[in-house]
Parts: sequence; structure tokens; C-alpha cells
Amino acid sequence: MDLYEYQARQLLEEHGIPTPHAVFAQNSHEVAQAAEEIGYPCVIKAQVKIGHRGQSGGVKLVHTRDEAILTSEQILPMSIQGHKTSGVLVAEAKNVLHEYYLSISLDRGSRDFDVLATANGGTEVEQIAKEHPDAVKRLHISALENFDLAAAHAMAESIGLYHADVDQAAQILLSMWECFKSTDATLVEINPLAKVGDPDDESSKSLCALDAKISLDDNAAFRHDGWRRFVDPVLPDPFEARARQHGLHYVHLQGEVGVIGNGAGLVMSSLDAVSGAGEDQGNGIKPANFLDIGGGASAQTMNESLSIVLADPQVETVLVNVYGGITSCQQVAEGILLALDQLVVSKPVIVRFDGNAAAEGLNTLSAANNPNLHVCPSMQEAADTAVSLAVRAKEARR
Repeated sequence: MDLYEYQARQLLEEHGIPTPHAVFAQNSHEVAQAAEEIGYPCVIKAQVKIGHRGQSGGVKLVHTRDEAILTSEQILPMSIQGHKTSGVLVAEAKNVLHEYYLSISLDRGSRDFDVLATANGGTEVEQIAKEHPDAVKRLHISALENFDLAAAHAMAESIGLYHADVDQAAQILLSMWECFKSTDATLVEINPLAKVGDPDDESSKSLCALDAKISLDDNAAFRHDGWRRFVDPVLPDPFEARARQHGLHYVHLQGEVGVIGNGAGLVMSSLDAVSGAGEDQGNGIKPANFLDIGGGASAQTMNESLSIVLADPQVETVLVNVYGGITSCQQVAEGILLALDQLVVSKPVIVRFDGNAAAEGLNTLSAANNPNLHVCPSMQEAADTAVSLAVRAKEARR
């Protein structure tokens, strides 16, 4: 679960991390009230779950009530990289002296936690790491270790805080770690953590989190009643919402070939195979979705999965790629035939089985003599067939 900035700020504040005074608003009237409360100048920031808001015109500095209203009316209807703005954050403008980057994340590859820090904040850390690798400091923490104040202090000193309060930076890092652990987060990022204040008054200088990004592990939702406050006010994709109701992992994409598989790795391989086939054939056909039905690919699960994928009007063909394990391919085949019968499917469904009872499942499908069913012995052949038939379907409608 990715949080909006205003939601991420709530968690930071609950863990004692300083942030500018800010108010979330969803219309120009609320923006005007918030701006008057905060004072001028203030910043109007689009609330979307994507970066690069500033480059897209979603972050503006305003100096008057009228300017705040006009700016909010420009930002609120915006979509940034396909993400609809759910509201704006009206935030106190700070005098920024320097910017830093701090993050704690779950590294699934190394199976540990990563603490990243750099004195070059405000930009993409990946770009910094590529251009100035020595500027990014990294600390790996195993699942059996802890991140304490001494480690936080050493990390703060290592990035070079340019006369900022190292003790305060260490405490912020430690608070980020507590936030990360207590909320079952996969990412807690502050970019930028800014040194703010009067350049001529040393006593006024302090560190403040100007922007934050937090991702929570959906699998831990049962442990956190407080997550109800993070329900997205923007309506979710209807296909993704329907899949979630049935415990299916679905991501809506923009292509023409629906993809169903059991296991994230197999589904990702299927997406790659479809994209590769589209490139090889030079027709631009791409996957329409990611749908992982998990290990227990029962007949009913397959029925529901096909129903979701085929309800998408952009889908021309469906590729079903299943490795039989807990559930046999024979059971999956029965689910496919049930779905074809109940849904009155007119679009091609291409099936590739491997593993437990694969031969039996393919024989069952072949014996059905359904003209919309295409059985293939390999994933590559199945992807090629799905792409070719999608092209044929598109041409038939012209």
C-alpha cells in the first residue's frame, strides 16, 4: 500500500520527525482556509502516488489567497503520469539551506533492510548513485539485527551534513527505523530532509522532512486497524478491486493480451514472452494485465480469473500459463471449460500447462473441441499464438 504524502507525513509526525505545518485540502475553498491558517508564502502540492510532481506542474509556491485559490483550481483536476490528483497539501514554505536524502527499505534480493543516505537530496537517488557513487552511503541490516542510536549517529556523520545537527539527524534516522518496524513498512523515504532556517542565525537552523514516501506491506493489514484511515479517496481500478475481493493479485496494464498464471515469477515470464513476441512480430502487441492466481489454482479460481480478464474491453486474447503443483492442471482445465461455458467466451484463450497432470489437462481441453481454445506445448509458442491472434482480432474490426 503506497501512501500519499499527507498520509506519510502523519506517520512521520507520530514518530517525532519534524515536518512543516501543512493541511490536506480537496477543493479551492478548503485550500483558501488552509493557506490563511498557515500563512504566506505557502506551497500547494498535488497528492498523487507518483514522483516528479514538480516537473509536471503539481507543486507551486503561492503568496496570496487569490493565488492559492487559482493554483489549486489548476492542480486539483490534474493527472500526473496517469495518476489522478486526490487533493492537495497546503504546506508552510521553509527557507531551505541544504537538502539530504534518507531512506529505509526492504531489499528482497539480499533479504535484509537497507538504510540509504546522501547529502545530495532533492533528486532521484538512483541518478546520484550512478553519477556520484561515493556520495551515497548504504548500511545493510539483517532481520536478526537492530538499528540503534550509535548506528544512526555513524550513518549521519558519514554523509556529511554540512554543519547541520548530526545528533538531530541521527535521531531522525532512528525514528524512521521505528516507523519502518512498527508500521510493517517496505519503504520509509524522506526526500528531501532539509536544513532550514536563517543562514545568518545559527540557532534557527534545524532539520525538517519536506517530503516523504511510505509503502506499507498489504500482507500485514490484519495487524493494523489504523490503516483504515489510509483508504484511497480516488476510486481504484475496477478490475483490480474485483480481483482483490477474490484474493487475486492483479495489475491492470495497457496491452491487448490478458495474462493469467500461478506464481509471480511465472506471470512475469509470461509478460516478458508476450512483449517479446510483439516486438519480434513488429505489431506492438503488449500484455493487458498481470494476474497471479497463486498456488491453489482451483476450477472456481480460474473461472473467476478469466471472468475478470475477459471483462476488460481492451483484451483481444488471453494467455493462461500454469505450472501444476498443489493443484493439478486437470483441475485448472475444468475451470477453464466451466468459464468458457458460463461466460460464453468469443475471444481466443491460449493455454500452456506444465507440471502436475499437465498432459491430462491439455487432453481435456483438446477433447472439448472449442474453437476459441488453443493448446500450446511451450510458453514461447503460446505467447506467439496469443499475439498473432490478437492482431487478427484487431484487424477484423477495422
